Amino acid sequence: MAASKLFKNHDHDFCDRKYPVDLTTHDYCLGSLAFGRYGESWRMLHRICSKELLVNRPTNETTRLRRKCTDDMIRYIEEDAAAAHGRGEEGKVNLAHFFFLMSFNLVGNLVLSRDLLSSQSKEGKEFFDAMKEVMVCAGKSNLSDFLPVLKWLDPQGIKRNMVREMGRAMKIVSSFVEERIDELKLPKDKTNKDLLDALLEHTGEGTISNQNVIIIIMEMFFASSETTSSTIKWAMAELLRNPESMTKAKEELDLVIRVDRRVEDSDMDNLPYLQAEIKETLRLHPALPLLIPRNSMLRDQLFGVFDTQGDTDFELIPFGSGRRICVGISLAHKVVHLAWLACYITLTWSLGTTCAPKLSI
Repeated sequence: MAASKLFKNHDHDFCDRKYPVDLTTHDYCLGSLAFGRYGESWRMLHRICSKELLVNRPTNETTRLRRKCTDDMIRYIEEDAAAAHGRGEEGKVNLAHFFFLMSFNLVGNLVLSRDLLSSQSKEGKEFFDAMKEVMVCAGKSNLSDFLPVLKWLDPQGIKRNMVREMGRAMKIVSSFVEERIDELKLPKDKTNKDLLDALLEHTGEGTISNQNVIIIIMEMFFASSETTSSTIKWAMAELLRNPESMTKAKEELDLVIRVDRRVEDSDMDNLPYLQAEIKETLRLHPALPLLIPRNSMLRDQLFGVFDTQGDTDFELIPFGSGRRICVGISLAHKVVHLAWLACYITLTWSLGTTCAPKLSI
């Protein structure tokens, strides 16, 4: 397969990336894992994030946080539906909104050890609003990326908006970092370290700068929240609009999970049909259909490197592969399955009266 040949034999040659114009604001591209140019600095940041976010974090700690955020999401959905019924309405809920809140708070707990979206966190709400605007700007197609001569004119105003919104988000993250630096100066031991603690340790060693820390923290939210919530949303939508699939899923769940207990991570090993549902969702509705474009580092060998004649089948690689694979792939896999199953098992679902089963939701 062409994809297999690329990642196995030429991954290093094609692991560089070109960043869009709007992400040059505030030098975001220079400290980004997703868009940063491949080199020693990028490899160091990737190694730190992979190690501290996934390897050094105790398994039971991440399980507890996933469970907490999922339970909060279920409670929010129930409260919203009950409020709608109380107003005499049908009881519809905006699932995409609640999935996004769950993802956002989970990343907040893993990275900053706090619920950012709670009544006690004013800064968290401001950061949430700023990050949503940053995502909107980054998701727009920018003419300046296709016609570089226009980048100084910024005809669509995308970069101007990004300067404002990203500056607002970075200012809030900077306050989180300064607050943590002040806490670390106090003579007390912290039992559970988060990603921010790990990054600050490396700043003390002179390995990375405070600007790098701010950008990495932002990118964890930027890369995790929308992608995770979008996948869960589409998995629920596809199941609801396909009664036959829902019946098969229900039969499999009844065999594996009793009514009187909660779903656990280990249950997924015994639910092959539901795992196939998630894979099919990722195939039909990938969060990043084309992933992030790569650059060739072999300028004199761009053509004639591959012989892909007859190669039409590609592996399912929604998280990328090779050196540029998503650092949060294992965490995302667990979060998507747990949140989706918890919603499906705990609550009773049906399409709204205005939703046609054969239409995209």
